[in-house]
Amino acid sequence: MTQTVYALVRYQDCAAAVDFLTSAFGFAVHEVSKNDEGVVNHVELVAGDDKLMLGIGKPGGPGVYVAVEDVDAHHDHAKAAGAHITMEPVDQPYGSRDYGCTDPEGNQWWFGTYRP
Repeated sequence: MTQTVYALVRYQDCAAAVDFLTSAFGFAVHEVSKNDEGVVNHVELVAGDDKLMLGIGKPGGPGVYVAVEDVDAHHDHAKAAGAHITMEPVDQPYGSRDYGCTDPEGNQWWFGTYRP
């Protein structure tokens, strides 16, 4: 199946966002584009078989959910890398284990075991 829907997260500093997201959350870089001034303005990151796009803009808005295998280990790694934890890992009534955090620019991220 070909991916059709892509999460898009806005950052004022996409280059710094790439450094944080790859370090804290374990994403891999697929593509980085720069404008004529050499500023990173578009990024594609890989999470499993899916891609996430980053672009220049005002941070905030809807959050992004990413399914991971080991929520507690992911939480510990993200927290150590500087993510601000907004919800500690918790078992949900629908069978998932989730945690929430924000990145340095205030975007909301959710990680858990639920795979719709």
